[in-house]
Amino acid sequence: MTGSGQRPLLFLDVDGPLIPFGAAPQQYPTYPASPEPQGTDANPLLARINPEHGPRLAALPCDLVWATTWMADANECIAPRIGLPQLKVVIWPEPADTDEQDERNGLHWKTRALVDWAAGRSFAWVDDEITSTDRTWVSAHHRGHALLHRVDPRQGLTDCDYAALNEWLHKTIGAPPSRGSA
Repeated sequence: MTGSGQRPLLFLDVDGPLIPFGAAPQQYPTYPASPEPQGTDANPLLARINPEHGPRLAALPCDLVWATTWMADANECIAPRIGLPQLKVVIWPEPADTDEQDERNGLHWKTRALVDWAAGRSFAWVDDEITSTDRTWVSAHHRGHALLHRVDPRQGLTDCDYAALNEWLHKTIGAPPSRGSA
């Protein structure tokens, strides 16, 4: 259970989880946006975002936060496309002296910032670049519950990913898993 009484956070990356990539382009379905959000003509890969992600993400018992290099653009281009409201956005810190050593050690550049942003609050992090090094580091440096959930970037978020998130989030808040959000 979360000790703070707050819902867990879900840090969400865009490229990989929402915009699949890495397979042959013809393997990806495309989805028209209606109405087309402002600025989407700049990135043809946005058509790969399944609009069903919005309701599925919104149904999870957590507070969604963009954790992507898209930063505020995620609220302008992606949130309206999938029916999400404006979400909080992790603002990435300026490079630090520890970055080069972290990279040599295999720690993802987002890991420290997400643990700092969570400030002890339970969180799930959905990304396509998470490794065991990140999991070990978070386990040692974060006092709340954490799920670092790696998504296959060739597929993006799948039913199995939603089921895993749903189960972990419900377990974390001490409630039985919901069948409707999986």
